[in-house]
Amino acid sequence: MSKPHEPAFSDLLSMMREGNPQVAEDGFHYLRPRAKDHIDELLTALGNETNHAMQCWLLELIGEAKSEKGLVALCAYAKSQDDSLKSWAVQGLVKLNSRQAKTFLKENGLTPLKAQKK
Repeated sequence: MSKPHEPAFSDLLSMMREGNPQVAEDGFHYLRPRAKDHIDELLTALGNETNHAMQCWLLELIGEAKSEKGLVALCAYAKSQDDSLKSWAVQGLVKLNSRQAKTFLKENGLTPLKAQKK
């Protein structure tokens, strides 16, 4: 028996942009446990994304990856004036749980609750 075909990252992003909410959720949830495998692609996608909801989802996935590669992007978005983007970035830094992430959060007075209240 052949192994099921692994969807391409670009196909999963297209699913996440789908007008059908179930298809969009399916794309997101398929990527979630595989986020670390796609961290470079997620960072590139975030850098090119203009849709707010997609930016939030991409930040959430970057946080799920728990990869040091996401540190710079998460730190940048943690300083955002947009509460949603800031919240996802801070949560990602908390999940990353690295010395650099902890230092950044402490130096900027950020915690998941403070990020949501500001």
